Parts: sequence; structure tokens; C-alpha cells
Amino acid sequence: MDDPILAPAHEVATAIQRGEVSSVEIVDAYLAQIDRHNERLNAVVTLDEDGARRKAQEAGAALGRGEVWGPLHGVPVTIEDCHATAGIRSTWGGYPSLADHVPAEDSVVTARLRAAGAIVLGKSNGPLIWGPDSVFGRTNNPWDTDRTPGESSGGPAAAVAGGLTALDIGLDTGGSILYPSHCCGIFGMRPTEYRVSLKGGFFIDPIQKFHIMSVFGPMARSVEDLRLALRVIAGPDDRDLSVPPMPWREAPAPVLRDLRIAWASTLPGVPIIAETRAAIEELAGELGRWGAQVEQCLPEVDFVEQYRFADQTFWLIAGTFESEEESKASLEDYLTALHRREAFILAWDRFFREWDVLLCPVHSGVAPRHEDEMILVDGESVALAQAEIPCALSPISGCPAVVMPLTSNQDGLPVGMQVVGRRWDDERVLAIAQLLSELTRGFKRPPDY
Repeated sequence: MDDPILAPAHEVATAIQRGEVSSVEIVDAYLAQIDRHNERLNAVVTLDEDGARRKAQEAGAALGRGEVWGPLHGVPVTIEDCHATAGIRSTWGGYPSLADHVPAEDSVVTARLRAAGAIVLGKSNGPLIWGPDSVFGRTNNPWDTDRTPGESSGGPAAAVAGGLTALDIGLDTGGSILYPSHCCGIFGMRPTEYRVSLKGGFFIDPIQKFHIMSVFGPMARSVEDLRLALRVIAGPDDRDLSVPPMPWREAPAPVLRDLRIAWASTLPGVPIIAETRAAIEELAGELGRWGAQVEQCLPEVDFVEQYRFADQTFWLIAGTFESEEESKASLEDYLTALHRREAFILAWDRFFREWDVLLCPVHSGVAPRHEDEMILVDGESVALAQAEIPCALSPISGCPAVVMPLTSNQDGLPVGMQVVGRRWDDERVLAIAQLLSELTRGFKRPPDY
């Protein structure tokens, strides 16, 4: 490792286990990076310095005895504030009534990270949904602090991009891992719905009404880190009956000439900046020259309607249990929405009988400025709601999606690409994304980090 701060987490883990660097040194390096940059970013909102240093010393002592706790032994991570962390303040992204809430028990995701040897440095800001009411305020993008890091899981994205953590676990209901990963130039994955237990992650909502569409997923600086983290946190949980008893299945490294790759540089009704279009088209051409079966095509769905449905369904679920009678949704409304969603899911299932993955944009442009309600796409003003239509592909279909850095715009801001695949085929989607990452730009450190 030339620079452990911005090295992939799996390289840090290997270096610690080989004795090339100690966990104490790595933890101190991340804490110094947080001290140096977090005041501008506001990405990490709660720190457990003493606990992290103490655990790092224990990790070193364990290695001295020949003990390896797991694949993340001694690696410092942050966890989005929506996850309960025993003994560490957890406010669900700065919700005022939870400003001083300290859980007694870990969420399933937190517990699995700790069991794999990870050291929890603290909590990243998110979900970024409370606006001016948030206890913590907004998080800024390390590429340009006047710009958003993306919605909801913007705290984890900014922390990963700025080298404040080795990796993080975000929450995605309507693209909230995908969009921030694109805005901050990192890798992020929205797994197949129900692949990861939500228990202990929605402590703000004990009846867990958002178990539909919502997922937890990793955010990191490499595809291999996504794979490592997802393998740790995924799998059945005896407290969450919605997670099927599906074990992790390692996927063999794919061969390009055996792959069927669909691609689209635009989506119907969605303007896309020229840099994104050109980069996807160039990559598709390169894949074809290497022997992959490549075709420009899309599922037979109305993408604008799919986005509208995602937004309507989110607010339908959110309003179902409101105390004001007029804001309550009926059972018929809810069941009708589930029925409509099935049609979208089946259309995507049919598409992926013919194709291994779909490569497509994440967003119309790059990270907008905090105050922007419109963005410019090749000189055309586009509303943010329209710009975010590509973010609804995975939330409505339930399909796994990986966002990977692809190119940059004329101002040097990062541009990502989605790799969407078949439901329940997360391991293969990751394997294909790993292959694609060898042909694309990979993670680039923001200036001055």
C-alpha cells in the first residue's frame, strides 16, 4: 500500500494480517484524516476514538496469538447513522428526538461487521432527509464542498471518497446508495432486495414499514471491497423472516466473450450529459471488440412512469401510519401498489433472461450545488426529479445494481455508471463489475485529499 488512507479496504486488511502495518497505525491514520478534513465535509457525525483505539490494540494482540477475527480484522470503518450501534450514539441521521440516543444493541449489519473483525470508528451522516431540522446539518461533497454528496447516504459517500473510512454501509430506498456513489466518484452497491437483514437499521420505525424497496448495501473504493462487505453482511437472519435462507455463492471470474451485455447511454425521457453518453458508448464498443455480445437495448418498461411509481410508493408507505386521518393510505392503495410493482419486476426478469447485465447512466449530470433545483445538461435546464429517473431502476425492479466510477465532466467532477443485473444474482453481478472495473477509470482521489 502506497497510501493506506485511500487504499481499498481489502488491501488494508491483508496488510494488517501480514503484519506489514498495525491496526493501531491504520486507526490513527484515519482519525488524523477525519481531524484534517471532516470540518469541511461534515461526513462523520459521531466518533468513538477511545473505543476504536482500544479495539485496534486488541486486534494487534489477537494477531500476536495467531487469531484472525475475520476478513476485516482490524480495519476501521464507519457506519451510516441509520444503523444501531451499541454504546455509540445513533440518531438516524440527526433526527432531533433521537439526538442523544445510544442503543444497547447492535443492528444485524453492525454486529456482522464487528464479527468480521471491523473496528467501528463512528457514524456517518445519513439518511440526509431532515434538512434544516437535522441535528448535524448538511454534508458536503469532497470534490466541491458547494455541491451535494447525494441524497440520504451522502455521508457514507463523502466519507469513503475523502478517505475518512475504509468502507461504509448505506441505506437505499429510492437510489440513495446509487446516486451518492455517482456524485462522489466511488463504488456502491444496492443488493437484491431482502438479501441483507434490515433488523436494527430502522430503529426509528419499530414496525419496519419500509421493508419494501429499502436495502442496506456497501459503499467503498473498489468492487472487491463491495464483494467483501456484502459477503459479510448478507444472509439469513433469524430475526428477519423476509431474508431467504440463501447462502453466499462465489461466482467464477467471467470471460468477456461469454457475456451478453445490454447497454444504453440514455433512457427515454431522460437527458444525459455528453460525457456520460460518450463514455458508455466507448466502453460498449471496447467490450464488443473483446468478444462480448453487446447490444443497445432496454427492458420494455416506461422509465418515466417507473420513477413516478417509485416516488408515489415511497410516500404511500411513509403515509400509511400517519396520525392525521387525511394522510393515511388505505389498504387497497397499498395492495394496488404492490400489484403494479409486480408488473415492473416481471418486465425486468424477462429482460435478464436474455442479458447478463445492463450498463446505463446513474443520473442526468454530475453532483448539483446544494441550492440547485435544476441542472444543466448540455445547455438544457433539467429538473432534479427528471435527472434522477435512472436511480429508480433497481429500487422498483428489486434487481442488484453496482455503481462504478466511469469518467468525469469538463470540470473534473466524477461521473458513474450503473451495472444492473438479475435478481438474486448479486455474486455474478459483482464478478462482472470487477471485470468491467479493469477497463474503466476506477476510484480517483479528490483534489487535496
